[in-house]
Amino acid sequence: MPMDKINTNNIERKWLNLPYYTESPAQQLDIYLPETGDGPFPVIMSIHGGAFKFGDKADMQLKPMLKGLKRQYAVVSINYRLSGEAIFPAQIYDVKAAIRWVKANADKYHLNAEKIALWGGSAGGHLSSLAGTSAFNSELEDLSMGNSDYSSEVQAVVDWFGPTNFLTMDELFIHSVVAPHQVHIASDSPESLLIGQTITEAPEKVKAANPETYITEQTPPFLIQHGTHDPLIPTEQSVIFYEKLAAVIGADKVKLDLLEGAGHGGKEFESADNIKQVLNFIDRYLKT
Repeated sequence: MPMDKINTNNIERKWLNLPYYTESPAQQLDIYLPETGDGPFPVIMSIHGGAFKFGDKADMQLKPMLKGLKRQYAVVSINYRLSGEAIFPAQIYDVKAAIRWVKANADKYHLNAEKIALWGGSAGGHLSSLAGTSAFNSELEDLSMGNSDYSSEVQAVVDWFGPTNFLTMDELFIHSVVAPHQVHIASDSPESLLIGQTITEAPEKVKAANPETYITEQTPPFLIQHGTHDPLIPTEQSVIFYEKLAAVIGADKVKLDLLEGAGHGGKEFESADNIKQVLNFIDRYLKT
């Protein structure tokens, strides 16, 4: 369900509702800067979740990412077209257009175009992962959406419990101790609504939406975190994704944390200790 908006009145340096493209009102982003400093600041780009059909760049999902301001990160939070407005690949087109916009406008907003990390949960984790692995795939990018001279390459990805292969989700739950809260192959599942038809009838589209499809040696470092009792996205999806990433980019560049007892998000992810771990990971690749 939609979440309450986050109160950012205490953040003085910010720009809200900047359009990174103009086809849809959804194609906007917010920029938050640390209290002090001239930058250019490395960027944490926040991609919200919400089953691809709800959520907002300024809802409470942004709270963990804003902790990066204290470490001298700029935080850019983006909206994208939801499945009720446009089906896949519109969402990843939007994410990549936003990345290119940030790079093209970096000087104006005190941002470091060469130091960007994506961070999202659930559907936002999926889109962060997909943008990270497919940065060099021209078929999954619409350069007509502006700033085509810039790449959508990023330097790191934080994936919180994002789905990968939509077609295996129900099967993986069969072998899990966790009782699933939804049937993913149903015609009205979030994944089917995203793809535009029942996912079992569109295996090629599902493959195109799977971040695993695009893993190459150019894929940036990943931190994957997933609760062991997630009733929406099977934990095993993140385990499999980790193994596939490690096999190609090296185990030293991908980290998997299974948060014992955690569900689909929650206090385990947002604890001070865990946020510190996430920011330490981002530091490793954006501050060196």
